[in-house]
Amino acid sequence: MARPASQSARPVYLHALGMVNALGDDVSAIAAALARAEAPGMGTIRTRIGEAFAGRVLAPLAQPGFAPPAALASYDCRNNRLLLAALAQIQPAVDAACERFGAGRIGVVLGTSTSGIGAVEATFAQAGSDADSDAPAVTPFDYRQMEIGTAAPFAATALGLGGPAFTISTACTSSAKAFVAARRLLRARLCDAVVVGGVDTLCELTLQGFASLESTSAARTNPMSANRRGINIGEGAALFLMSREEGPVRFAGAGESSDAHHISAPDPHGAGGEIALRAALADAGNGASAIGYVNLHATATIKNDQMEAQLMARVFPDGVAASGTKPLTGHTLGAAGATEAGLAWLTLARDDVALPRHLWDGQADASLPPLDFVESERYLPRGAGTGSQYVMSNSFAFGGSNASLVFAR
Repeated sequence: MARPASQSARPVYLHALGMVNALGDDVSAIAAALARAEAPGMGTIRTRIGEAFAGRVLAPLAQPGFAPPAALASYDCRNNRLLLAALAQIQPAVDAACERFGAGRIGVVLGTSTSGIGAVEATFAQAGSDADSDAPAVTPFDYRQMEIGTAAPFAATALGLGGPAFTISTACTSSAKAFVAARRLLRARLCDAVVVGGVDTLCELTLQGFASLESTSAARTNPMSANRRGINIGEGAALFLMSREEGPVRFAGAGESSDAHHISAPDPHGAGGEIALRAALADAGNGASAIGYVNLHATATIKNDQMEAQLMARVFPDGVAASGTKPLTGHTLGAAGATEAGLAWLTLARDDVALPRHLWDGQADASLPPLDFVESERYLPRGAGTGSQYVMSNSFAFGGSNASLVFAR
């Protein structure tokens, strides 16, 4: 039963979506690739110490057309170019919001975990190769490129916005938590609209860091399978315009928790994750039966999938359509929450977009409770009175950070 909305609980909506990842370079390309369950950017890449299977953005970001304006040249790095590629897709909606509300009433809240760390890696690598040479460095580097907090202020400046702008970095829940923070700004009347989402870029720090934890797979990730071997790191950006004005998708509920079980391993029982899921359902004013689809965190690591399958079986005892989409995007880390919210948004906002498929080898792990994976073309029911109009997206991070988001048509 829906709760009456007080002033502080007034509904907020997600309007325009800009997205780029291994599935494609814009929302239309991503929707088409999602329908085929094919990701052109997923494959083997070369790193400085070997090869890795990863999700890479194929847009030619090094070309001048992706560069920031001259006033922001000192911030030029792959991560910020990726951010600009997604921002360009929602620029018309942001410009229209500026006309209605004024630029000072529009904020920016973004999540990231690596920012421009790849830029400093390239600088150090070049410095090493030029150590015996008198040739000048050709890779411009400014420390602000790698500052974790730079993403949101950079985006705000690029868009000419004057509202609050800040970056959240809580590992793999970063951009999921950005949605909750953006909603607070709107409900507190500090903003009339907020650009919200996340961005993260492939870099050696995460590729080799997760490899050192023995958490990566040399082949396409295989979530919830008995044969799962780990994650594929990915990169991407996903951005929305959120406001109190009615739009195609309502941000219906959110739940956050922190169980602090371990610095990198999840609580094996999923107690903290379950708190987040149930809090999101309560915030949306619905029970589990109202949810028509869940986008799983599903990293395909042994421990994470075990934890998530168990808590899903407890929260949804009657089952719910679910899939893990990281085989199509890679694990985009700080951008994962926003990326997977973007895929959920597409299923709600567009009648032609089916539920994302769960790509795996079909070999169920007998130690995990069975889940209702989307393995063939399925859609949310359409029209009033035809069933669930709600979807959920889950994110779980290092340090026991948990976040669950609920969206409604």
